[in-house]
Amino acid sequence: MEIADNILRSLLKNCYFINGTAYAGKSTMVRLLARRHDGIECGENYHDALMDAIDPAFQPNLGYFETMSGWREFLSRTPEEYVAWMRGCARESAQLELVRLLRLSESGRKIFVDTNLSPERLKALADWDHVAILLSPRSLSVERFFDRPDPDKQFLYRELQKFPDPEKAMANFKACMALANSPERYQEFAGSGFFTCLRTGESTIEGTLAALEEHFKL
Repeated sequence: MEIADNILRSLLKNCYFINGTAYAGKSTMVRLLARRHDGIECGENYHDALMDAIDPAFQPNLGYFETMSGWREFLSRTPEEYVAWMRGCARESAQLELVRLLRLSESGRKIFVDTNLSPERLKALADWDHVAILLSPRSLSVERFFDRPDPDKQFLYRELQKFPDPEKAMANFKACMALANSPERYQEFAGSGFFTCLRTGESTIEGTLAALEEHFKL
């Protein structure tokens, strides 16, 4: 059964969506906005709460961790294979996101979402002042990927160090990150028509937060 976009748009009217490139501050902004405005935080991979519903036969990308032979396989994929998997995960997780958000929307509270929904999908589901795109230079998303204390990223870093040739393994993974954050991907976000914030050396958390609050009319 399909649900018409106008119905979803009405039911999700309390949702504020943030998408964009890696290392742009999406999770940080979602967390701070939720705290400051008594909202619900839907941080990175918040749809994991529904992962028990996943079946690799129907969601092969989200279910990949159940079928892979181990982390060495995961980290040995070519950049093309890695990006195809990431895009597949985004498509499959979009369905979980909508289910999760529909449940949370019943609270009546504002919901701040670090989303996988594409710009095109967001145009159908949300007003312009309920969507923001955060961008970062490609160098940040690639070279500083492991600088964050995120447990998942630190786990991957340790797994890369277990390879027979850690430097070669790290170079391949950085190539995956570079393709995932390609100029074409950047332009998809930058040219989406949504409000955007670019992370620069002069950016501050407080400044970005204030810009988002003004855009979201909070």
